[in-house]
Formats: sequence, structure tokens, C-alpha cells
Amino acid sequence: MKYSTKAGKLDELRTHCLITTTHTARSVARALGFEDYFDASSQDFVDKPGRTLLIVLPKSTSIRRLLLAGTGAVDELSPNDFRKVIGAVGGVLKGASFTDAVLAIEGFKVAGYDGYQKARVALALLSAQLYRFMASKQPDDTPTSQLTRLAVHSDLRSHANTGRAVRHAQALDTGMAFARDLGNQPPNVCNPTYLARQARQLARTPRVRTKVIDERELATIGMGAFTSVTQGSATPGKLIIVEYRGAPAKQAPLVLIGKGITFDTGGISIKPAAAMDEMKFDMCGAAAVLGTTRAVIDAKLPINLITLVAAAENMPSGSASRPGDVVTTLSGQTVEILNTDAEGRLVLCDTLTYAQRYKPKAVIDVATLTGACVVALGAHASGLFANDDALAAKLLEAGEYVWDRAWQLPVWDDYQQQLKSNFADMANVGGRDAGAVVAACFLSRFAKQFAWAHLDVAGSAYTSGATKGSTGRPVPLLFQYLLDQS
Repeated sequence: MKYSTKAGKLDELRTHCLITTTHTARSVARALGFEDYFDASSQDFVDKPGRTLLIVLPKSTSIRRLLLAGTGAVDELSPNDFRKVIGAVGGVLKGASFTDAVLAIEGFKVAGYDGYQKARVALALLSAQLYRFMASKQPDDTPTSQLTRLAVHSDLRSHANTGRAVRHAQALDTGMAFARDLGNQPPNVCNPTYLARQARQLARTPRVRTKVIDERELATIGMGAFTSVTQGSATPGKLIIVEYRGAPAKQAPLVLIGKGITFDTGGISIKPAAAMDEMKFDMCGAAAVLGTTRAVIDAKLPINLITLVAAAENMPSGSASRPGDVVTTLSGQTVEILNTDAEGRLVLCDTLTYAQRYKPKAVIDVATLTGACVVALGAHASGLFANDDALAAKLLEAGEYVWDRAWQLPVWDDYQQQLKSNFADMANVGGRDAGAVVAACFLSRFAKQFAWAHLDVAGSAYTSGATKGSTGRPVPLLFQYLLDQS
């Protein structure tokens, strides 16, 4: 989608569709001389959040359609109702037969939102609804949107602020689409080699460099936990590094780490067959950090960002890790592998240790790590764990701002005892209780040298059932956090 801004009088616009409130639409109709036509067309419209009405106007008008978005008889919408309004608009635009539209954003008054936030939230919601993945499908008879251009209208006083919101929304749209496309690719396409190839394409942009460390070198430098996961697959694992330099070299970088298990069978501790196809989404953490990086590059943010993707397949074979194996991590600590299906923390722990060499300002890892987090929070919130309260607060605030919410859970020392092992410094699982917390506590043992946060997105990164697919989360949260840092 191409986003832009427009200013000036609404009744002087030329567009295939003007999206606005009933009150503003009536004013436009009056100025253009077809108020009676508008009143007759909208007389049965129920003006409340979630309701819409598309009115086709006479051919003589420069505005060909009015899309009324119900708001109800209130001076200000609540943020929840605003999202409902924009969601209903997106439902109409998903089947749009026209190619351009204008959103008259100033007609929507939202409690607590300034113009910038209003535009950002609206465009993010529309982007999410208008996305479609068609890379591996033939065209069918399902109505598809013809909309390719959407402008946000504002008055001259707020035009610069709206323009900034649109630029950031455009960058986020590109990053979200990139992340969702990666997540939705089938696992016979999206493997560690494919992820590396996609990351290399980012380096075509100035100030970006990509490096890929292959499985043999990972073993050589001592990443024994990482390679214990990759050794069962015919496709070699890789540590993918994307460096974006948007600030002076002396400025400490922020580091994003993504779990990139491109397919997770569970290894020798094999998963049940039902819904195993969804384990292609086990790389959505990697997709999210790469999508966020793409958004940062497009927005030209003045920060230094290092993105590390731990890419591997977890497959059962004669060379795969066994329950009971003991491996040595890059940090020198040893891990007894009690469950080969707890592989994400194994690739992440070595990657966290690797991140120390960048002397980071903060490190954030993103992973579809535990089913326990889905049980705890469902699909509405990502699980947030951190060893730094200030970092956690900033991430929570960013998520609230763009409505990509997270909820903080503890990483108390009380839980660490569940990871005790008779044969190694720690086990990779700690029993059934508090599974998401214990997984985070495991990772925290490798993040003592820097401010660290862990986002468990097992419930939020993708959906099942009829709407099965990648959501792109938590790209909005991460991008907003990095915006705030810049």
C-alpha cells in the first residue's frame, strides 16, 4: 500500500472514495450541492461504531464515493471504539473495486490521541486487514481489494505532523508485510538458507551490512547449544547478522534477537501430528526482528541496530540430539537436554552470549518459545520478561501506544531451582509449572551482562483455524520502541 498526505478543503478533493464520519460527509455533500441525495442515501444508516455505508455519488462529482464510518452520538471515541471504527472501514476496503481513497482523519475525535497517534493507529489497523499472502496460491474468485493508494487528509496546521505519521506508518507497513510474508512461507521454502538470502537483500541499502555464520563456524567458536539443535537437519543452521548504522559509531547499539526455527518437529521428543503444520511459524520471532529492521531502514532512524537471527530446523534423525545429552554453551555453562522440543532456548542462549561482543545498550529477544505462554495470556498479549525495569516499562508503553500489547511476568530467582540438573550446570526444562517463566529464567542466565528483555510471542505471532497465518507481531511494538529511542 502506498500512503501519502493531502491538505486543503475536503470538497475540493479528487478521489475514488472519501472515508469520513457522517457529520463530515454531510458537510461535504452540502458544499458539493447534493445534500438531498446524501440524506436519501443515508437515511437508514445506523451511526454507531462498527457500522459503515458506501454511497456512490453522481458521476459529475470529483469525489466518486463516500464511505461513512459510524461513530455514534459522542464527542470523542474511546480508543477501543476507534479501533472498531477503523476495523469496519478495513472490512469494506478489503473488497474495494477502486484504486485510491482519502481518509479524513480529523473528523474522528479520539480520547487521549493526538493527530499523530490517530493516523499511526488507523494506518496500522488498515495495513493488517488489507494484507494477503498469495505467493503459493493461484488467483481465485475471492473478492480482493484493488486499493493501492491511501491518503490521509489533514488541515494545513497539522500537515507536517500527519506527514511524519504517514512516513512512519509506511515504514511499518513495509516491515510488517516482510515479516508476515516470511512467516507464511511454507517450510520447504523458508529454511535457514532462505532466511539468510532474505537478510542479505537488506544489505542492498546504504548503511546496512549482513553477515552469515554457517554451522561449521558456529561449532568452531563454541556454540554447542545452538549446534545441538541444527545437527539433526540436512539443512545447516546459520547465525544471521544484520548491522544497521544510522548513528555515529560511538553510540552503543540496540540488539534484536529472533528465534528462527523454520520448522519444529520437536526432534527426538517429537510433537503430536495434529497441527504440526503450524510449526512453520516457529520462526516468527526471526521474521519479526527482520521485519522491524526493514522498517527501521526504511524510516532511516538515527540509531545503531544489530539484528541476530538464530536460524535452524529441529528435525529427528540419526544425528539429532537425544534427551540426556549434555552440551557446552558459548558462555562455558553446560546444559542437560531433557527435552529436545525445548530447542528455542538452546539457540537463543548462545546467541545472547554472542551479543555481548557488541557492548549493547539493550538486548531484546523475540521467540515463539512456550505453549505455556499461550495458556497464560492467549493471543491478546505477548509475554514480557526482563532483567531491567526501565527497559520493560518502555516496551510496555510502546505496545500500549500502537495497541500491540505485552504483559510482564516475573523472572524471580525462586523459579531458577526448577532448572537444576544432576549432570550439568542446568537442564533445558523445569517441569510443567510456570513453563514460560522458567524458560525466561533459563535465558536470563545468559543475559547478565546487559539490559535484557524477552518477548514470548507463541500466542500472538500467528493465528490458527480459518484465519491461519502470521500476524507480524510484535513488529509494531518493537518499531515504536525504536522510534522512541531515536
